[in-house]
Amino acid sequence: MQTSPGPVEGDMTPAARAARGPGGRSPVGPWVTASEANRARVLQLLYDMGPLSRADLAKLIGVTRTTVGSVVQPLIDGGVLVEGEPRPSGAVGGKPARPLWFSRDGQPIGAVHLMPGRVAAAAVSPVGEVLATAGGTFRADAPDGSAAVDLVVECLRRVLPADGRRALGVGVAVGGMVDTDTGTIVEVSLAPALSGLPLAPLVSRRLGLDVHIDHHPRAQALGDRWFGQARGVRSFASLYLADVLGVGLVLDGAVQRGRAGAGGEIGHSVVELDGGEVCNCGRRGCWETVATVGWLRGEARRLRLPGAGGLTPGRLAERAADDPAAAELLDRYARNIAVGIVNLQHTLAPGLFLLHGDVVAGGEVLRAAIEAHVAGWVLPQPGGPPEIVLAEDRDHATLLGAAGIVLSQSLARIR
Repeated sequence: MQTSPGPVEGDMTPAARAARGPGGRSPVGPWVTASEANRARVLQLLYDMGPLSRADLAKLIGVTRTTVGSVVQPLIDGGVLVEGEPRPSGAVGGKPARPLWFSRDGQPIGAVHLMPGRVAAAAVSPVGEVLATAGGTFRADAPDGSAAVDLVVECLRRVLPADGRRALGVGVAVGGMVDTDTGTIVEVSLAPALSGLPLAPLVSRRLGLDVHIDHHPRAQALGDRWFGQARGVRSFASLYLADVLGVGLVLDGAVQRGRAGAGGEIGHSVVELDGGEVCNCGRRGCWETVATVGWLRGEARRLRLPGAGGLTPGRLAERAADDPAAAELLDRYARNIAVGIVNLQHTLAPGLFLLHGDVVAGGEVLRAAIEAHVAGWVLPQPGGPPEIVLAEDRDHATLLGAAGIVLSQSLARIR
């Protein structure tokens, strides 16, 4: 993220500086006009805190209501924003404020979650409503990635409107390492045919739309930030815990991607120095080898628990109430998840850890066990102890996050 121009109007208030983002940065780069910078800030604030009135926006950005009016009126005329019903005026009287929010009838966004052998797609409205969904499967062991590209395009054509409305763009959340600069999948260990695939350019050429890709957990974090349980939260970690493990980090309002999107492979951080199971990446000692459903089932088989091959965190939590062996396994699973959370908290202190995936079915029993292990390990910190929260069951965070990829790229370009 690049440093933005200086304040647009006079000295900025503390609220205005907060609205600009990390280190006083704006969501736009240095080569923009004042109008473009203010437009990006208005849109960002609405997504983070809205609906908001013109007066609210002017106060938060640190500009006059006239300036805000010059930004929002073209967005209203263009169908991007709509005005809500007037709010009652305060005791001092004055013109009733009308909150501004995104139009449900604005440009839809194409969203895709690409996993080894599977595609899920959706059309998402600018307010985060899933309008239509489609999905399908392809051979994960196919000799090349053409089947995956064909399926992504087919699913998007099924969900995007056929009434002539042009989509704002397409975001793709990929279950593997990606190069966000080139739109290329770098590696998917469970579907080697996808490795090296220039997915974004190929799909863009077929659909005539801008296409952006990102790592699945980062997209998930965007979904939490734009439309989910972390809306308005400046720093948090979004964890995906299922057959694989991934983490998306948002720090001081910015999603952490690393150079060319190479960051975020926290599931492959080393937690066992002396061997350990072989990971999908081919190495040993990765956090993913001890904190996924695969580890859970392997340990259940070793303990000869009934139904070990199909065991899930939800079923284990149910058994833990009456079965000491199941309770002990659940506690070790919680501890293994906690060790990575503690390392993240000590390193970056996101404070809030939002858990997605199969772990959600473990419910309060599993969540409380994870939190207890975290509390026992983490050092006292000024911001207080980290909070462990389960995502809503069957949420659409990843697809909504894929739409958020497009929104992040488009804030400064919406006219």
